[in-house]
Amino acid sequence: MPADTDAAQRMCGFGRSVAERRVSRGHLHRSGGHIMTRRVENQVALITGAGRGQGRSHAIRLAEEGADIIAVDACKPIDGVPYDMSTAEDLKETARAVEALGRRIIIAEADVRDLDTLSSVVTEAVGELGRLDIVSGNAGIAGPFAAADELDPQAWQTTVDINLTGVYNAARAAIPHIKAGGRGGSIVLTSSMAGLKPYLNAANYVAAKHGVTGLMKALALELAPFSIRVNSIHPTQVDTPMIQNPAMYGLFCPDIENPTKADFEAASRTTNAMPVPWVEAIDISNALLFLASEEARFITGAALPVDAGCNLL
Repeated sequence: MPADTDAAQRMCGFGRSVAERRVSRGHLHRSGGHIMTRRVENQVALITGAGRGQGRSHAIRLAEEGADIIAVDACKPIDGVPYDMSTAEDLKETARAVEALGRRIIIAEADVRDLDTLSSVVTEAVGELGRLDIVSGNAGIAGPFAAADELDPQAWQTTVDINLTGVYNAARAAIPHIKAGGRGGSIVLTSSMAGLKPYLNAANYVAAKHGVTGLMKALALELAPFSIRVNSIHPTQVDTPMIQNPAMYGLFCPDIENPTKADFEAASRTTNAMPVPWVEAIDISNALLFLASEEARFITGAALPVDAGCNLL
């Protein structure tokens, strides 16, 4: 269900001539419990799914380290998704958080399934901010879930369209601008542990996330001559609204009628080697920051688990 044209093309500029609050070069300062070293100073990052959850966390973390942000989210319900999606107000809250750090941010309501609109949004934002260096292909959904032979065909299609084609579209919209900059760049695709191993009753999600892993490797090979690095992050469960909902509780607790959050937490804990049921969004954001930074300047084609040892079990 592509975003309607009017909503998708609404772009709200935030941070007009914002005075940047900076420390002297080479100095460290602290924000939100993090020691900041300005690892992506004056770079521009495109983040999809930026209204809340991991996307908002990524925007804030990169802004803490000196980046300006292009934040995109559909901000509307999606048929069949069994939990509430982010809203326009959520996306504005992301903008306020980034602006509070003294960074520029442009927000846009756009559905990642709509390549033409997404490309227009990115082109306009890059024209205003002057460059593009980093991409976080983060927008995604989880559910509905069912056995493969019982899965509604539309549930399959929607999951693949958003979680795989939408990630491709984000990269497709961004790559020409990164190439044009001539400085190289970093594209980080959000996959999942389901992009490395299978899960029961989640064929749509597993197939899409495995596709993201393959897409990452293909793009990494194609873009290496341009010094554009492409990697993927593979989280275990992340404590955001995407997992904290009845559909996910049912996936992890199929033998319990109407499972609770406590039931889900107990079941989720058994999937990780480390004694935690899930990780936090900031854990994924820190991995993204590393892959976007000069510290990872020769890392490309890598599938990085941030999974509390889930891949070991």
